[in-house]
Amino acid sequence: MEICVPYGHSAVSAQVPDGLHVDIVELPDTPSVATPLAEVQRAVGQPVGDFDWARHERVSSVAIAINDKTRPVPHQHLLPPLLDRLAHLRIPDDAITFYIAVGGHPPMTPDEYPAVIPPEILDRFEVVSHDAECDADLVFLGDTTAGTPVWANRAYVEADLKIVVGTIEPHQFVGFSGGVKSAAIGLAGLATITANHTLMTHPDSQIGTYTTNPARSDVEEIGELIGVDVALNAILDQGREIVRAVVGAPVAVMEQGTPLARELCQVAVGHDYGLVVTSPGGHPKDIDVYQSQKAVASAARIVRPGGTIILVASCPDGAGSDHYERWVSQRHSRQEVVDVFANEGFHIGPHKAYQIARDTEWATLIVCSDMSDETARRLLLDPADDLQAALDRALARLEPGEPIAVLPHAATTIPYLNT
Repeated sequence: MEICVPYGHSAVSAQVPDGLHVDIVELPDTPSVATPLAEVQRAVGQPVGDFDWARHERVSSVAIAINDKTRPVPHQHLLPPLLDRLAHLRIPDDAITFYIAVGGHPPMTPDEYPAVIPPEILDRFEVVSHDAECDADLVFLGDTTAGTPVWANRAYVEADLKIVVGTIEPHQFVGFSGGVKSAAIGLAGLATITANHTLMTHPDSQIGTYTTNPARSDVEEIGELIGVDVALNAILDQGREIVRAVVGAPVAVMEQGTPLARELCQVAVGHDYGLVVTSPGGHPKDIDVYQSQKAVASAARIVRPGGTIILVASCPDGAGSDHYERWVSQRHSRQEVVDVFANEGFHIGPHKAYQIARDTEWATLIVCSDMSDETARRLLLDPADDLQAALDRALARLEPGEPIAVLPHAATTIPYLNT
């Protein structure tokens, strides 16, 4: 049998010997909308919650937070109806600024902007990439209930109308992306991101949760302090096509959107597996290890103790974080990562090394990527030449008759044991 998973801009495949049982842990097909622009126009015209476009007619400044190159957002469908609505409110183009919400990632450079913004929009509007470590561009807004100090992009905060654009999909410890998160984390200072992400170690900070998730509740408080007015979010299928768009007051958007996203993304399995082949879902979700780690987290939910996870991720940008790479390159084992991280306390960047080490504490991890073997080993990852080589190594460790799982879109799949 041949297995095939997304990899970068294409896919890779390998042969599984006859007689071995393989479960493709994939979500059922969900019909996407026939006309995405019409769906977004509908949502823009029917805002949920207490948001009313009419209250913002003729405002002097509009700030729109959009996600960076590491997150596949269909801006070509989401942005035109939004901009049409702003034009209807008699807001001129020169009053509107796009802020690329990079969070703790490196700022994007202007030559990278076309990767996230359609050219016809890029030509019309000012675009600014956030920098979480540029203190001069940040303003302090107070502390959340959890004690998170809220530093945010000053220019975005000072805008008359603050908008966030993104998708609602599973997030490994904030529960779901979407709502205010593009601004609350994407346009926050590094101290804010670090403090919020510290909550990832709380037992209730789980993928697929919303109201009971302390990390997500903290995100909502950050968004309130920033003063985000309206969210435009899409729920996508596995092909990254729009299933539903929701616009309105950010919390109301999440209350409507998360049940649908959970329904689309959860899949039950009847047992755990000795081998799980996992892919984040191709570009840009496997652009670097920083993003690809999420596929390891999904696989860890269904691998048995002592089993093997094969991460299939192109990672053309390598680690994806200088903080992460420098820190982990000083460690000699994943156990040392866990121990040192616990002693030092939470830091952005090293937390990715910790997550990988934690999720593979009871499993073997093999990585199939475009990184050099030297780079992979510096990140404490065990490289294989290709998927077939990784599979052959892992098959030798399987118990007789043990099934294999394949997660082709692990970054947006919530597998769970239903025994």
